[in-house]
Amino acid sequence: MMGGVSVVEDAEPATLAGFDAVIDTRTPKEFAQDHVPGAINLPVLSNEERAEVGTIYVQESRFKARRVGGAYVARNVARHLETAMAGWPADFRPLVYCWRGGMRSNAMAVILSQVGWRTGVLKGGYRTYRRRVSAQLYEQKRELRVVLLEGPTGAGKTEVLQRLAARGVQTIDLEHLAQHRGSLFGALPGQSQPSQKMFESRLLAVIETLDAAAPVVVEAESSKVGELNVPPLLWQAMGAAPRIELQAPPADRAAYLAAAYGDSLGDAETLAEILRRLPDRPGRGRIGAWLDLAAQGEHAALAEALIETHYDPAYRRSARRSETPILRTISLASLDGQGFDRAAETIASLLADTGSRA
Repeated sequence: MMGGVSVVEDAEPATLAGFDAVIDTRTPKEFAQDHVPGAINLPVLSNEERAEVGTIYVQESRFKARRVGGAYVARNVARHLETAMAGWPADFRPLVYCWRGGMRSNAMAVILSQVGWRTGVLKGGYRTYRRRVSAQLYEQKRELRVVLLEGPTGAGKTEVLQRLAARGVQTIDLEHLAQHRGSLFGALPGQSQPSQKMFESRLLAVIETLDAAAPVVVEAESSKVGELNVPPLLWQAMGAAPRIELQAPPADRAAYLAAAYGDSLGDAETLAEILRRLPDRPGRGRIGAWLDLAAQGEHAALAEALIETHYDPAYRRSARRSETPILRTISLASLDGQGFDRAAETIASLLADTGSRA
């Protein structure tokens, strides 16, 4: 039985869920910048091929560009049919999109429909999806019962957040989505942050799984996580959210930070650059003393000095500005698995009680 090509008007999650696969036909470079969550990249033109076709279009002729591009598209789709698509059954339903629902997606869709698969093409392509993300995060309103998990640097907020998620508590892990630990030392070794658009796609995908009637715990962050901006939908909810505060002694937090950020503290060049970017601008003498501590392997002493001179004063200033209530302050007896588990259990019980009274 012959398949067929249908035009899909929107990129709503329920619409996308009606297909067995969502195929992004754009180049790997375009796909890496952002894509529909869960989409697979089966490009009809490589990065280099698209650049070549574009150059021919501008410098020679539209006809030649289409002829050369058509040959590339045919070869690439053939390769996908022999590899990624080889195991698809006859009743498989793929949805295909490109940048704007034009030649690339339609070229693949026609071939897939001729094979016999009932194929959809997203009208407007990736731009239709992107407009939806922007509208949801920047224009429309959505009720989010955010509870902020806050506390001074080194109090184990991320570990507690992860344990809350494991207990079935709704969470949004901004640091995970942004691939950044949320401070000057937050860059992950060997990893760059996603684009702003990719971060927003990841965030919206999480938000759309939430039960609006239940609380969602978010680690207190600034309006930026690394170089990425928290969109207004979530940032405004965070600003109005009640708080749960974690506390631990400075020495324990310093030991925890020394272990967590050992990659940065052990790299003299990276450490010097980070220290120079501190907003309170420590003098050369202080920076030199801190670098000496790092060179001697005294990472805990360096972390404690940074806690005393930079992190705790910044946290106290931020806490004074907040006007939302603190639901509970939890003092961690230890910054290890057992301590984090106990804190998560206390918070989960508190949220359950709060929810039952709502």
